[in-house]
Amino acid sequence: MMHDTSMDEIMKKAEVLIEALPYIQRFNRKVIVVKYGGSAMVDEELKHKVIADVVLLKLVGFKPIIVHGGGKEISKWVSKAGMEPKFINGLRVTDAPTMEIAEMVLNRVNKGLVQMIEQLGINGIGISGKDGGLLHVQKRYSEGQDIGYVGEIDKVNPKILYDLLEKDFLPVICPIGFDDQFDTYNINADDAACAIAKALQAEKLAFLTDIEGVYRDFNDKSTLISELELEEAERFIKEGIVGGGMIPKLGNCVEALKKGVSRVHILDGRIPHCLLLEIFTNRGIGTAILNHKEEKFYND
Repeated sequence: MMHDTSMDEIMKKAEVLIEALPYIQRFNRKVIVVKYGGSAMVDEELKHKVIADVVLLKLVGFKPIIVHGGGKEISKWVSKAGMEPKFINGLRVTDAPTMEIAEMVLNRVNKGLVQMIEQLGINGIGISGKDGGLLHVQKRYSEGQDIGYVGEIDKVNPKILYDLLEKDFLPVICPIGFDDQFDTYNINADDAACAIAKALQAEKLAFLTDIEGVYRDFNDKSTLISELELEEAERFIKEGIVGGGMIPKLGNCVEALKKGVSRVHILDGRIPHCLLLEIFTNRGIGTAILNHKEEKFYND
């Protein structure tokens, strides 16, 4: 006869699966854009867990798309080339040699993620914003300062993504685009994920970050907000309630919601399987920001 403890463990696993069922039903065949960055890209063990999570999402019927950064890796290779990484207002100053390194590094990161996806038996495909004219940009300035080949997205052509999703591929996108002259520009990965989610009218946009989520008071960890409505998020930005580093990310979330994305999640990518915990459990672990038209999943 099976030991009681073993039976308890099996029953707990069954409960977890049953709890996930309504979410699987609700988001079946829906697009979810995952912005992958931070520590979860540097730690090899975390990297494998994130990719396993995204593959699981695909296997249970979601249509996931990964948009990745690579800032730490770019800085490492810029330094190896004997140059000093420079930033102005949080944006990398990208001259022509830095742009060349950034593109090489991002493509290397991109194909590494595709390799992991393929190892798990799923068709992954790596593209950049150049492919199929996915991301068109204009030159971005930082408070009037020229920071080189840094692009601001002004147009998204999602046709290539629709085609790849239809053919059952899991797209992995590195944030590089063209301008009118077909010059190559580096793009902030948060901005790229947000623009792609808007263009596809994604059901979900999830940011994997190095913070736990949005706090009412950053110095009091008990004030983590599980669900935040659009209007409240706008108020947080306007009144400066959230810390300075969170303001642009929250701004991206608000912009995505206004353009048709249903829910945006800010997650701590340092927590193993954070994506699954947030999406498939009644009370997630990060902050979900939802359009006012969207119903809450639970009440505080």
